[in-house]
Amino acid sequence: MKTQILIAAIFFSGLAAAQQTKDTLKVKNIEAVNIKKQVFKKQSDRFIYDVASSPIAKGTNTFNLLKQTPMISSIDGKSLKIMGKSDVVIYINNKKTNMDAEALIEMLKGTPSEDIQKIEVITTPGSEFQVESNEGVINIVMKKKKNDGYNGTLKMNNEQAYYNNPSAGASFNFRKNKWSVNSNFNTGSWTDRERYTLSNGNSTSRNESFGYTSDPNKNVGGSVNIDYELSKNHSLGFTYNMRYNKSFNSILDVTNWENGSLVNNTVNNENAQTRNHSFNLNYEVKTDSIGSKLTSNVSYLWFNRDKVSINESFPLNTDPKNEYSALQQSVPQIINNYAANIDYLKKTSKGNTWLMGISYNHTNTDNDTRQDKIVNNMLINDVRQTNHFIYKERIMGLYLTYERKLSEKFSGKVGARYEMTRSNGEILGKTNIDRNYNNLLPYLNLNYAINSDHNLTYSFSSRIRRPRFWELNPSRTYFTLNNYTQNNPFVLASKFYNQEISYMYKNAFFANLSFNYVEDASNQVPLQGKVTGPKKDENGNIIYDSNGNMEMVTTKFLRYIRTNYGNNKQFGLTLGMNKSWFKEIWTTNYSVNFGYNIYSGQVLEDPTSVPDPLYTEELEPYIINFKNFNVSGNINNTIRLSSNKDWFLGVNYYYASKVKIESGTLGVRQSFDVSLKKIMGNWTFVAEVYDVFNQNYNRIQGVQPNGSYNNIVNFEYPRLLNIGVTYNFGNQKLKKAREIKSANDAIKSRT
Repeated sequence: MKTQILIAAIFFSGLAAAQQTKDTLKVKNIEAVNIKKQVFKKQSDRFIYDVASSPIAKGTNTFNLLKQTPMISSIDGKSLKIMGKSDVVIYINNKKTNMDAEALIEMLKGTPSEDIQKIEVITTPGSEFQVESNEGVINIVMKKKKNDGYNGTLKMNNEQAYYNNPSAGASFNFRKNKWSVNSNFNTGSWTDRERYTLSNGNSTSRNESFGYTSDPNKNVGGSVNIDYELSKNHSLGFTYNMRYNKSFNSILDVTNWENGSLVNNTVNNENAQTRNHSFNLNYEVKTDSIGSKLTSNVSYLWFNRDKVSINESFPLNTDPKNEYSALQQSVPQIINNYAANIDYLKKTSKGNTWLMGISYNHTNTDNDTRQDKIVNNMLINDVRQTNHFIYKERIMGLYLTYERKLSEKFSGKVGARYEMTRSNGEILGKTNIDRNYNNLLPYLNLNYAINSDHNLTYSFSSRIRRPRFWELNPSRTYFTLNNYTQNNPFVLASKFYNQEISYMYKNAFFANLSFNYVEDASNQVPLQGKVTGPKKDENGNIIYDSNGNMEMVTTKFLRYIRTNYGNNKQFGLTLGMNKSWFKEIWTTNYSVNFGYNIYSGQVLEDPTSVPDPLYTEELEPYIINFKNFNVSGNINNTIRLSSNKDWFLGVNYYYASKVKIESGTLGVRQSFDVSLKKIMGNWTFVAEVYDVFNQNYNRIQGVQPNGSYNNIVNFEYPRLLNIGVTYNFGNQKLKKAREIKSANDAIKSRT
């Protein structure tokens, strides 16, 4: 098209010059032809945001750019969300990212927006994507240049919330002949501060807890990606990712009340360290000149988390039953994953595409939990809560996808994944749990381009949500002595059926209608009850009365346990707009999501309770049976303040209405954010204020049909000021090394 315009311009320029020779009174003015590229459009199974054509793309980072992308939002500066989806999986150049969530966000914040060509939002991923449940995919497509040389980015941030949290990062890219090297490094220290208000009970009793947490963290992370072109059609790549996080002297301090009377003060002191190392070796062969290729990967992942905590309760009244108590808990987790996969992409001269592959994942987890009571500075082992849990999982996956353009207006994509899962969990010396199942997961996408202004798409997919490895480890995390979270090794995988109809008008206005059905749905629910058992002295010995009978004591508990409860249905409608006004001075990205949820199920027993003839447990049934309507909206505005395009103002607002979830009714959340950006050559300065009015925090009210209630207010001091400075150096047209898909990507998100 550009060639044709150039020829026409030369032709008419020559004609005008000739005409002037013949008649100087006639002047031919030729005005430049401006072609405006489509910034946002619908294509087959995805929405495409052409960043290179957007006025907001320069001088920021990839994370901030994603927040401005239609259908994507972030209200905490630490995570991304596709409206109407349970979670987001990040791909780069169609390859899943090879790092954990926190390291990924740091990488996105350190990647200049100038490196990005386009962002693809895939609300219903095809069979070739390694995703679970109702997850959506964000695929970031990098610019491709062929220049040799080097470039890099230096970035410093300082965030002021309750505490001051500094961070810094650097990236370096090098390309010379057949060698390409990309690397990044980030470090930071931050302290999370949260304030809690808890209340639970029924018509005859009530409990309240008030307190806070202070969680200091130090973090170091980075990655290296090396790519070597063996020949024109053969490439070899190696990737290494690492992250280390240290959280020592994390404090939870809670004061507890019972029926209006002050009872005790609970202090939990925790030290934790997390290490994550992953390696991937990649070999790629281009089999023809139209894009067909064979790709193979071998990967290894090692994940280790050590956590030791001491929980102490100090009596604050004179009740003789309310005594000092303390326990020490050690909860280590080690994960080893070995994986391999082979993918073959076949393109035909007629434009059809076949995509097929096979993958294998072998995972071993080791969780050696020990819990001790502290009596007279001595550790006495609590046999009931001490366990050594070994979990082994093997997943063999096969997938096949076929995509074809049937006509100029109609195209389709059909595929399926077949997954064979073999798993075994063993609490050594106590329980053995086998989970063996096979799943056929079909996929269908039909796209109809009615005309240049209207596009219509239908999609269907089926997915599995397997429990995260930490959810299976049968250990407790204590809030107070009788208020804690309990993991569950018996939880089953859930199956999701997802359908969507998408419509786009003039590449600016869009609508997305979705329906999701979940079998064997699971979530964390609060279970209330009481345990009656023998009273023991400070040394753990059973106390008997004068008649030789055991003295019994009854203790109430509140457990938050992830378990299967039933089924749910979710209907969603997202309406949105992405458009620039007044010669791109004002850019708007607006979206609103309407949801209607139907939940049905119940939890009548705690599957983690171990029968004991000395103890009797009474659990109140937990009923999940409701219908709920909710609405949320996202408004992003970017205003160019200068004709030089070097000053930008951002004004954003997020709102979410009340919504019922499994644990209760989540209250209204909202956030008003303001940012100012200044570009000075290779320097970018940003000042941002998130949640100006401190409205983005969690309030949950849960009431059961029998009158039992459980309320939570979790205030995380959401208002924060962030100052950032970024410097880009070197050849900014440098081509990146190949982004390589790791064979164990599907496992990483479950650590």
